[in-house]
Amino acid sequence: MSSAASTGTAGPLRARCDDRDRLVEADEAIAALQRRCGGVIPGVIAVPALLGLVRKARRQHMRLSRSLTVDDDGQPISLWARVEPFGDGTIVEIGQWQASPGVPEGLAPLSDEALLGQIAGLTARLDEDQAIVFAQARDERLHTLANEMNAGRGRRWTTFVRLEGGMDRDGLHWRLLDGAGVLLRGGKAEWQVRFSPLKAGGLDMFLLPLAIDSLPGNDAKLNEGAEGGYNALLARELGPALVQPINRIIANAETIRTRLAGPLADAYGSYAGDIAEAGRHLLGLVEDLADLEAIESADFSTAPDHIDLADCARRAAGILSVRAAERAIVLAVPPEEPQVPAVGEDRRVLQVLLNLISNAIRYSPEETTVTIRCGITDGRAWVAVEDEGEGLTPDQADRVFEKFERLGRSGDGGSGLGLYISRRLARAMDGDLMVERAESGGARFVLTLPARD
Repeated sequence: MSSAASTGTAGPLRARCDDRDRLVEADEAIAALQRRCGGVIPGVIAVPALLGLVRKARRQHMRLSRSLTVDDDGQPISLWARVEPFGDGTIVEIGQWQASPGVPEGLAPLSDEALLGQIAGLTARLDEDQAIVFAQARDERLHTLANEMNAGRGRRWTTFVRLEGGMDRDGLHWRLLDGAGVLLRGGKAEWQVRFSPLKAGGLDMFLLPLAIDSLPGNDAKLNEGAEGGYNALLARELGPALVQPINRIIANAETIRTRLAGPLADAYGSYAGDIAEAGRHLLGLVEDLADLEAIESADFSTAPDHIDLADCARRAAGILSVRAAERAIVLAVPPEEPQVPAVGEDRRVLQVLLNLISNAIRYSPEETTVTIRCGITDGRAWVAVEDEGEGLTPDQADRVFEKFERLGRSGDGGSGLGLYISRRLARAMDGDLMVERAESGGARFVLTLPARD
């Protein structure tokens, strides 16, 4: 399990749940939240909003994500949660964790903690001894500091910075440090430290700029000329705002389509089905944009592990089996033996394979076969997805992995990002993703990864 200590601000916090929605493994920040909410590990998720999202993702075998506001020992926090089916359970990713004013009645004033969270360049959770639990930076000048703090969790926060005026860093109560100037390596005092005590013990620490020209990160988000500017605006700002209403539209449309709310004419049931499908396409686009922003980050990395590539292929095919059956398409999967041992991040490999198999189902004629084969050649493990469609011309094969490339298709709900993201993920795992012509005349996409002895 990757931890915030290794990924810093580059990646989200992670946890794993079993088939009974019990939290069985978690990064420390999530584990601490579980305990503060009265839960244990292993144990059922103690955060109701997160538990509901995990249950829904597991039962529907769908990747779901949304913005949540949860109560952390009486203090509301907002976070972005993504849940993805994994085996019989789920994988949970949490990012954008910050103090939140919640949903006030009328025009209630913003709390001090929420205001500090909005203008802080870095926020950190500390234990009773002022040791780092986790840190997250919003200002690019503090990314390195946040990474160092996450890598040194358990050490007092003052070991990572210098205090203005040569103040003794050891043993001082936090109230004596509140408001002190903070110096980074080789710099002058451009930051001030502020604290907010937690009811259950520990502190939230905020590093505030001494001069505030704009909120942290806003310039980068509004400057479309900056690298990834529009990605950050769409994925970080619009994404969390869109996911909840889109999910609500899908849920209501499915309620109408399945007639759970009462009898309905067939024509209206069909309309509701179209609305639900359009909502899923839009939700997929939002999730693609979030993935795009992550993989194009300069410090993006994966968490390699030992996997069985054939098992990943069978799981991906199982998730998409209903969609294939709707078009009378047979999914021919690798046998249980032999295994195809490889090195890669399991959930990322599954994400790539889901995209490849989904595309094969979408663009294959009905009543055909999509064949998935695996093997090891010259020290490289590979999995190939072959369809019986029209295939790709040499020119199309050269362009198919480009960003937003649709090859002239329209109206199919695709974003033109799936294959671009999949190849970037493959190469981040020291592998590759290629396309060639299958013996059937269709397309044959091949994912390669380092083989494991």
